[in-house]
Amino acid sequence: MHIARIGLGVAAATSVAALAVTALGTAAPAAVPHTLAVPAVAGHTLVHGVSSPLTSEQCQAKWHINCYTPLQYRKAYDLNALYRKGVTGKGRTIVIVDSYGSPTVQHDLDVYSRQFGLPSTKVKVVKWGHVPAFDPTNKDMTGWAGETTLDVEMAHAVAPAAKIVVVETAVSETEGTTGLPEMMDAEKYLIDHNVGDVISQSFGATENTFPGFSRGDFSSIKKLRYAFQDANRKKVTVLAASGDGGATDMKADGTTYYKKRVNSWPSSDPLVTSIGGTQLHLNDKGDRVKPDSVYNDYGSGGGGQSHVFTRPSFQNGVKSKVGTRRGTPDISMTAAVNGGAWVYSSYDPTAVGWDVSGGTSEATPLFSGIVALADQVAGHRVGNIQKALYDLYAHNAKANGVVDVNDGTNNSYQGVTGYKAVNGYDLATGVGTVDALKFVPALAKASSRG
Repeated sequence: MHIARIGLGVAAATSVAALAVTALGTAAPAAVPHTLAVPAVAGHTLVHGVSSPLTSEQCQAKWHINCYTPLQYRKAYDLNALYRKGVTGKGRTIVIVDSYGSPTVQHDLDVYSRQFGLPSTKVKVVKWGHVPAFDPTNKDMTGWAGETTLDVEMAHAVAPAAKIVVVETAVSETEGTTGLPEMMDAEKYLIDHNVGDVISQSFGATENTFPGFSRGDFSSIKKLRYAFQDANRKKVTVLAASGDGGATDMKADGTTYYKKRVNSWPSSDPLVTSIGGTQLHLNDKGDRVKPDSVYNDYGSGGGGQSHVFTRPSFQNGVKSKVGTRRGTPDISMTAAVNGGAWVYSSYDPTAVGWDVSGGTSEATPLFSGIVALADQVAGHRVGNIQKALYDLYAHNAKANGVVDVNDGTNNSYQGVTGYKAVNGYDLATGVGTVDALKFVPALAKASSRG
């Protein structure tokens, strides 16, 4: 199961070790209802425990999918020229928040980095609450460990010099009765203690499952927004995965889908940048053999209209697509399983090795790395990027590194008709994807103006 993470980054005055010591004593439970929450990504890992990464040709022969390395991603997203200029995320910290975490996350990142010739980085761990001992036979824990691993390795692949802090919460954010308040408490604490620049979240709950939704009472969602409001004040960028359910999403049981178009929070929150999913078509060097398309294979990129939030001002320029509602996603990165990422893990002793994973919880930490690079170029946090993002899209999008995804495919899923990728903004991929060499400095410049 693919879950939640938060990537923030700055040089914090308060040490992470001190945070770990003080967190238990200072964390107060939020006065909000316990909501029904489900991971944005249901764990689309098609290949598991392979002894070493294979080429795409070998993956096609074995599993009929393409599988990509971080070196291919770096070429595809035009990152190498930035690295040659010293833009590597240095001086920034990506904070990842997941229930339970992974006991092998440092070792696994080291193996991953060595495999692809990348420098590794120290992963610092903060425990939020009384985190139980890791049990590799507990599917909930191994699901979260897989999510933690994916988050850390994808963020590191894009921003190799950024610091990484993993915050482990003690309550699983799954279909059930708890999770989101604990996540929001952890995020607010980290923001208040200056531990980050960008929060990357891959968890979500279908808006319809929140208490009061059916009566038009959205207070149970709005009472959970305090961390995002805090982030907005402190210039911290907040990201969330748009989900893997296309234009629909899961019911409260965590297994069945609504037979109508729905959306999920926190992706639908106007204070959050919603990250959708694409499918990359690359050769072994990372060159595109054809343009990106909508992620729609073992899941589908989430997108559509919020039923809770009205159209924010930054989307006025795309009102013909979003109508009177907040539309998601805002921008997209690779998420398809056919074109999934190689990830190394050893938290499950029965499946040590390399996996191929996809989903918008892959896309979200990848984009958190992009934001960390922009923070470095700007020399400060780019903060809430929504206005800047839509301005870059509206004025000289191509020159600003905003790449349209318009192949005409859609994010239909589970029998619910989705939205087509067309010219310009759409509810399948948002404004599109990025050419990082152009996008990173453009975002840095736009945020400085804002």
